[in-house]
Amino acid sequence: MKPSTCVPAEFLQMLALADPSWHPILARGLQAVAEADPAYLPELAQDQYLPTEGRLFAAFSQPFDAVRFVLVGEGPYPRAESATGVCFMDGAVQGLWSPEGLSKQVNRATSLRNFIKMLLVADGLLAADQTSGTALVPVSLKARAIGSPWIQSLAALQTNLQQHGFLLLNAALVFRAHVAPLKDARAWQPLVNVVLSALAQSNAPPTLVLWGKIAVQLQALPAVALLPQQIAEHPYNLSFIQNPTMQKFFGPMHLLMK
Repeated sequence: MKPSTCVPAEFLQMLALADPSWHPILARGLQAVAEADPAYLPELAQDQYLPTEGRLFAAFSQPFDAVRFVLVGEGPYPRAESATGVCFMDGAVQGLWSPEGLSKQVNRATSLRNFIKMLLVADGLLAADQTSGTALVPVSLKARAIGSPWIQSLAALQTNLQQHGFLLLNAALVFRAHVAPLKDARAWQPLVNVVLSALAQSNAPPTLVLWGKIAVQLQALPAVALLPQQIAEHPYNLSFIQNPTMQKFFGPMHLLMK
């Protein structure tokens, strides 16, 4: 059965934002979604969902052969300006720092805020039990100093993650205010399984990083058993900041440095 017979054309057109190396894999993934639930994609095509602007597959701008890690969150941010199709990359955030510490935009994006704080703890720049308020002021002062080696924007953080080989994927590719995130996440599992199966068969299978209960449910997929894994609570939990496994994993990458 050809993908076009089951998959609405608009979803196939959205593959344009993905690197060409992903196009056949994602087309197979869409077909798998359609076979698992023939009604899902046609219904979604008639619904309102995030991300907008055809960015459903924006996470796949990273070439297939460049992927060394697959970081999986739960779903897009529930705000149109924030949902970019790339997990944890809040489109409303520009600068990372302010004279008070982290910028107001970062502080509003709870998961991103806690991720950045975890990176600061991992780099020894914050004490694990002192990660808010005045503790962030001297950190921000260093970051914003002239000639600072620190990155200044969320775009730079995304670039650093991609240069380390991260595919930044959401378990649910869409957010709908009237649909439970877990329901959409389950509908996309056939596509995620196709993606991870392809990566598992590559010359250098990536490490899978699962954040939160919805992401961890991917462990039921056959492809996940083929990949090394790192597991943590979702970063919207304050405990994520002090997670020693995540500190050890991300610390050597120094993602907050240029």
